[in-house]
Amino acid sequence: MAVGVVVWKDDEVLLIRRAKPPRRGEWSIPGGAQELGETVKDTATREVREETGLDVTVTDLIEVVDFIERDDTGRVSYHYTLVDWSAEWRNGEALPSDDVSEIMWVDPAELESYGIWSETVRIIRHSAEQRHRPLR
Repeated sequence: MAVGVVVWKDDEVLLIRRAKPPRRGEWSIPGGAQELGETVKDTATREVREETGLDVTVTDLIEVVDFIERDDTGRVSYHYTLVDWSAEWRNGEALPSDDVSEIMWVDPAELESYGIWSETVRIIRHSAEQRHRPLR
């Protein structure tokens, strides 16, 4: 299992360009594999810190998504169950790790221009809706 984290700083979202498979060279949100004995929220915090150097506060569960990637023969090469979280930036300057080649903060209205996986775009939009939903 793995986590993905939609990190917000004001009204901008954090994007990373993956330096390793799966989806190497593509823009995405920070995240990675859960370690044995680690809670999913702790995984979210750790992965953001490891990939970007940022400290965040994990706020809301967004959704659980299956990511299945197949090779040219149709054989499954990657299968992750992704637990996606929203988080708010607390402090730090975003700097890429070995798993990340670039980092940037973007306006969510510009997501399509970065060729992001459609599921990731949907998750980011869902996170944005959650952030602005009034309490009842």
